Amino acid sequence: MVRPYGIKVNRRKERQERYDKEEEEKPKFEQKRKESVEKKAKRESISDTEEEDNEEKEITEEATENVDVGIRVVLSNDNKDKPGVIFVLEKASLEVTKVGKTYELLNSDDHADFLRKNNRNPTDYRPDITHQALLMILDSPVNKAGRLKAVYIRTEQGVLFEVQPYVRITRTYKRFAGIMLQLLQNLSITAVDSPQKLLCVIKNPVTNYLPPNSRKIVFFSLLSSLSYSSEKLVNMQKHLATVCSETDIVFVLGAMSHGKIECDYIEEFVAISGYPLSTAYCVSRICEALSTNWNII
Repeated sequence: MVRPYGIKVNRRKERQERYDKEEEEKPKFEQKRKESVEKKAKRESISDTEEEDNEEKEITEEATENVDVGIRVVLSNDNKDKPGVIFVLEKASLEVTKVGKTYELLNSDDHADFLRKNNRNPTDYRPDITHQALLMILDSPVNKAGRLKAVYIRTEQGVLFEVQPYVRITRTYKRFAGIMLQLLQNLSITAVDSPQKLLCVIKNPVTNYLPPNSRKIVFFSLLSSLSYSSEKLVNMQKHLATVCSETDIVFVLGAMSHGKIECDYIEEFVAISGYPLSTAYCVSRICEALSTNWNII
């Protein structure tokens, strides 16, 4: 039996109509795809712009989120009127720079490539030294007993700021970096439960905030890597016993990995060991000697 030709012709017509319809729809599909790509690119552009506009706000929120620096530690007031100690950390490597799209506190571990590209020595950027020294100072029994009067830090760029003795400094370096970033941008950090400033940038020089000249003050320069190079090697505990117990004592330490600090207000340059010591361990030895001489247990 022969198949009717009409059926075959009709199928060809349907096939031809389908192909013509697909060709008509193809430009429409390409147009929609192009519009979709343009919309996506526009959204990404708007997102990048908003991110750049709000990056400082995000950094501040990230730095302050769950950070315990705003907590005030309750210290003893029994020794408030007694002579105390003041620490000055010189040449601290605390520099804030825009890396990519965000501002960050430069350090030798995370920004080694960035520093080399900008012809800087990564070993000069050690903010962790300042962090370790602060932990030793603020966690010491000398501070708990109320004999720590103040802590001053001066950066390599000459920025001077004060750390109150009753600050509970954050334990981890990452959060410490966020706090230093916030401090150097906002110039102060206040307590959680009051408007009292716990850390704040102050005007140079540091001698304006030290005890008055009418009182006998002894300055010690203890360099983290060069404290052994001083010609005057002393036993810290015995040396402190010879210092007048009626006056405050100011210790000046270098908060850098290498180099030498030069301050015109230093009266005495001593070494506490015949070996190179870290800044944190120098602080530990000083606080231990002070605790012994002041009978702080």
